[in-house]
Amino acid sequence: MENLSNLDYSSYLKGWIRTVPNWPAQGVMFRDITPLLQNPKSFRMLIDIFVHRYMGENIDMVAGLDARGFIIGSVLAYELNVGFVPIRKKGKLPFTTVAEEYELEYGNATVEMHTDACKPGDRVVLIDDLIATGGTMMAGYKLLQRLGAEVVEAAGIIELPELGGGDLLRAQDVPLFTVCSFDGH
Repeated sequence: MENLSNLDYSSYLKGWIRTVPNWPAQGVMFRDITPLLQNPKSFRMLIDIFVHRYMGENIDMVAGLDARGFIIGSVLAYELNVGFVPIRKKGKLPFTTVAEEYELEYGNATVEMHTDACKPGDRVVLIDDLIATGGTMMAGYKLLQRLGAEVVEAAGIIELPELGGGDLLRAQDVPLFTVCSFDGH
């Protein structure tokens, strides 16, 4: 049996993340979290890290970014006994929305959220699987702020420091927590 008492959680979880070279494009090292989610021990450990971080913070909601942020965000919301807010790609939500456009490496994208997804003063954790350039996370942050929510922290499993997203968020005074980081793209 594995001894978890002296475990480096970040390294353990990082070991469950698969790197897929040259996907979706040549030169990109895709960080695939599906093996981490498929293993019950690593998945529980990941969620527990987030639960223990936010359980005493009087969180009202968890907002998850499309699509992998939905997976960890909804489980985290359930465990914290709070609501979950999906922040989706443009055109996926059926009710009145607010939208925020952001830059990608080649072009722009837009995320949306229902106008009644949160209310002024709600304390929200914004979560996604990975922080790369920071564009999606920053767009989600701006949407929540526009509706009056207080983003307690932006959170992710992985940060890719070389792409500068974490630095961008911190420079905009967005509190950020990630479980592990990978060098390279």
